[in-house]
Amino acid sequence: MKKWTLQQLLDNGFEIQNAQITKVSLNMENHGCLTLNLTIKGEGWGCGYGNYCLGKGYVGAADDFFEGDAKGLESIMRIMDTVGVSEFLDMEDKYIRVALKGLDSVKIIGNIMEDKWFDYETFFGQTSY
Repeated sequence: MKKWTLQQLLDNGFEIQNAQITKVSLNMENHGCLTLNLTIKGEGWGCGYGNYCLGKGYVGAADDFFEGDAKGLESIMRIMDTVGVSEFLDMEDKYIRVALKGLDSVKIIGNIMEDKWFDYETFFGQTSY
């Protein structure tokens, strides 16, 4: 995972804005995948952040269908650390910073006060910028 700093984000053409997490969802309703979604609201905009498959399974699945790995769990823990909470549901209503580039969706979130960032794409090795 790339360890971003505020200066690196700015040097790479990202715009930094403050935002608020208005909803936190951890579910396995999307195509048999466990997903974490944060609903984020900024000034005049809103979006979802996440929707990566962190594990496989769904209610009523056969026992051998469930699958997970440490990478999915680690991503949840890193997001909690970035937001600054030790309780998962405490992320709701917290303020964060987001890194935006053009009309792209939010790809990188940051702590509201510290130079601490989480980037889903580089964490899972799928960089598109």
